Amino acid sequence: MKRLAFALAFATLIPAAHAVEYTQLQADKSTVNFVYKQMGVAVDGKFRKFSSQLNFDPAKPTAAKASFAVELASVDTGAPEGDEEVAGKPWFNTKAFPTAKFVSGIVKPLGGNKYEVAGQLTIKGKTQDVIVPATFTAQGNSGVFDGAFTIRRADFSIGEGAWAKFDIVANDVQIKFRITASTK
Repeated sequence: MKRLAFALAFATLIPAAHAVEYTQLQADKSTVNFVYKQMGVAVDGKFRKFSSQLNFDPAKPTAAKASFAVELASVDTGAPEGDEEVAGKPWFNTKAFPTAKFVSGIVKPLGGNKYEVAGQLTIKGKTQDVIVPATFTAQGNSGVFDGAFTIRRADFSIGEGAWAKFDIVANDVQIKFRITASTK
C-alpha cells in the first residue's frame, strides 16, 4: 500500500516537473511579414521591430495570453521610397499611429499542436476581432509559433484617398509570423 501511495504521489509531480512556460520573445529568431498584391503581382514585406508579452504553457493552452506591438515605421517594403510612402498619412500614418497591436483573448486547441487564437487587432486606431490560426513546436528551450491570417486594409483605413480603391493595391493583406520564445 505504501508503494501505491508513493507511486501516486510521484505521478502527480511529473506533469508539474515538465510544465514549461514560454514567456521571453527571441526577436532575433522571430519575424512578422506581410504579402499583398499590387497590380496583380504578389509583393512581400516585413516589419523589423516588434515586441511581445506572452505566456504559453502547452499543458494549459486555454490559459495562454499574448500581446504584440509592431512598430509600423519599421516597415520594410524592399525599397526606401516604398518604406517612406507606406509610413505616410494615407497608409500607416506612423506619426499619429506608431504601433499596431494584437491582444489575445481565447485560445482554442485544435489538436496536433494547432490552435486558434481569437483576439483584437488595432491599426490606425481601428480595432477588429480576428482569428489567428497558429501552430506550436517545442525546440529545446524554445517554442516556435507559426501562423498566417488575412486582414482587409480598408477595415483599418490603410490606404486612404486615392489609395482607397483596390484597383492598384488589393484589399487583402496576408500577415505571416514566426514567433520564437524561450522559457523563463
